[in-house]
Amino acid sequence: MAFDTSNGTHGAHQPARNRFERWANLRMAERIRRKGDRRGTKLALVTIGRRTGLERVTPVRWFPAGGGARYIVASANGAAQNPAWYYNIAGHPDQVRIEFAGRRIDVVAEQLHGAERAAAWAQITATARGFSRYERITDREIPVIVLRPRSG
Repeated sequence: MAFDTSNGTHGAHQPARNRFERWANLRMAERIRRKGDRRGTKLALVTIGRRTGLERVTPVRWFPAGGGARYIVASANGAAQNPAWYYNIAGHPDQVRIEFAGRRIDVVAEQLHGAERAAAWAQITATARGFSRYERITDREIPVIVLRPRSG
């Protein structure tokens, strides 16, 4: 399905907008790539920059989607704008990879809509209540993306 969620008009602070936050995110992503995280709920999302064509790495939380697939949420902490990685995936949905604890998995990304999104969102917010708060503080629909391992 299409990556077609538009930005909103209000919301929280967009993460990673200053040099320190970008540095901290990069350090966290590198740690997740090498060692994973203690709870096993985060991964390093590797995308290709929509405009630059350069590889980008972002730490994100994931949720099980069954069959080896994972859900990720483009919440940006409830910011009015979608995170940059959302647009990178939209530009190159077939060039996405996830990494954690020394593993590399090529995936295909698909944004969920309608009933599929609603079911995934219910599962996500039941597991991590903070995502419900993000939904309340922004006026955009927060995108839910499923990452499925690429076959062959």
